[in-house]
Amino acid sequence: MSKNTEKQLLVEKIIEAIQDTKGEDVLVFDLSNIENAVAETFIICSGNSNTQVSSIAGNIEKKVRNELKDRPWHVEGNENAMWVLLDYVSVVVHVFQKQVREYYDIETLWGDAKVTRIEDAQPNF
Repeated sequence: MSKNTEKQLLVEKIIEAIQDTKGEDVLVFDLSNIENAVAETFIICSGNSNTQVSSIAGNIEKKVRNELKDRPWHVEGNENAMWVLLDYVSVVVHVFQKQVREYYDIETLWGDAKVTRIEDAQPNF
């Protein structure tokens, strides 16, 4: 499997995990063409409480570990669950509480990136 295919599969599993736990306002930033970017892809989403932020981050770790046999290189923010960062090296995930996301507004730091908005998963009836 090529490195690009592995990264795409990782991004897909992370998005699935976010949607499984009702994460909101999911944005995927392609930073691969930006000089000195810290990763190739950023994924940013929001939760409504410490519990939901923690659940989203935990579900990402669990789904990626179980389905792709991969673990994050580094995780930060689990203690207070206001902003949890999961670093998979080429893909970095930011799970925010809404007010913290608005305050830091990190989306504007990557204005040159190609941004994809992921629509909320629709219920299967």
